[in-house]
Amino acid sequence: MALVLATASAASAQTEFHYQFGRLVNPFASPEGTIARTQILTLQQASTWKGGDSFFFADIIEDAGIDGFNETEIYTEWYPTLSFSKVSGSTVGAGPLRDVALIGGINIDADANFLKWLPGVRLSWNVPGFIFLNTDITAFIDGNSGIASGGAPRTNNSYMFDVNWLSIFTIGNQSFNFMGHAEYIGATTITEDVPFNRNQNGWLLAQPQFVWDLGNAIGGEPAANQIFIGVEYQYWRNKLGAAADENTVQFLAVWRM
Repeated sequence: MALVLATASAASAQTEFHYQFGRLVNPFASPEGTIARTQILTLQQASTWKGGDSFFFADIIEDAGIDGFNETEIYTEWYPTLSFSKVSGSTVGAGPLRDVALIGGINIDADANFLKWLPGVRLSWNVPGFIFLNTDITAFIDGNSGIASGGAPRTNNSYMFDVNWLSIFTIGNQSFNFMGHAEYIGATTITEDVPFNRNQNGWLLAQPQFVWDLGNAIGGEPAANQIFIGVEYQYWRNKLGAAADENTVQFLAVWRM
């Protein structure tokens, strides 16, 4: 849930393509999960408008397993915000608190017919060394159509707490980005009759990314802030509410337009 904007105009946008490769867990294949080589292609856009911000991404996920999980999966999230500071024309916050905003989120998985709504509040902080650091507190409202309709099972509602950040720094004449997010989603229960455990554990997901500005290293300032390579570390306790955990490093390449 990270974003990078080079300038803060009344309306601006930045688009990125990400490619990731690693070994990810199918948490539903067994109590411990099974691991398969996985590729992810991501289209990501961060934008600003006169009343707030917007962040969107869409993942195309393909793994080497033949188990009905992550086989040409398409997953998207969108988070628009309404900034109290932008709407009022004056800073809403004090001390390290830079802004308060309303946030509305939607999470969609097309293959699993999964749908969640995430209305809530964003707190934006002034922290030395960070371009931005946000904390988001939202509901996690179920919109699944249910098993009878061919969708993911219906569940009780829950909540989400998320921290997202970006830091840009240099070592010598080399430039690096440290970005990512960490979220906790509370436990819930499936409200339909299913032939498996109806209790879904709360999960903790952390996805910090560390990338090197390859364009800057090769072409200097004219090529800076465009091509990056690095890694994403993914730690997922109780992945997707199941009992399996994930602890892995993935290769990451970024094309920032």
